[in-house]
Amino acid sequence: MRRITARLGALAAASLLAVTVQAGQAGAADEAAYFKMRDITRAEFIVKITTPSAIQEARDIVATGEQKIVIGRIVKRQADYNPRWSFHLDPERIQFAEAAIEVCDATTPYVEDHLDEAGGAFLPGLYWCPWTGRLTEEIPAP
Repeated sequence: MRRITARLGALAAASLLAVTVQAGQAGAADEAAYFKMRDITRAEFIVKITTPSAIQEARDIVATGEQKIVIGRIVKRQADYNPRWSFHLDPERIQFAEAAIEVCDATTPYVEDHLDEAGGAFLPGLYWCPWTGRLTEEIPAP
């Protein structure tokens, strides 16, 4: 009987730990940070980021002026925080790099003008990495 009680206690503790970890992860995902990105055309685009490590990296980029490229997956829908454009980047898939392949490079206005072609030969997989796009500042949530 003691074995069953001990196993049930261990199972309950493991279940409680799993629920606690999931709640902590959900809380982190609810946080978002917003950044302005400007490219060579001087067009501004708002990038929403929800991943804590990417948020910190974006803040470091803004603070140091580091020339990293924003890489993200296009969602072909307007976002309320980026009303000028008919698309936005998936907030959970934002990454940064020092270099990227040419096939994902385009200016913001060019993406807007050719959005119907994105995902095929133009921006395969809907990945966009504007080589001249730079984070300029963090902004308050719109």
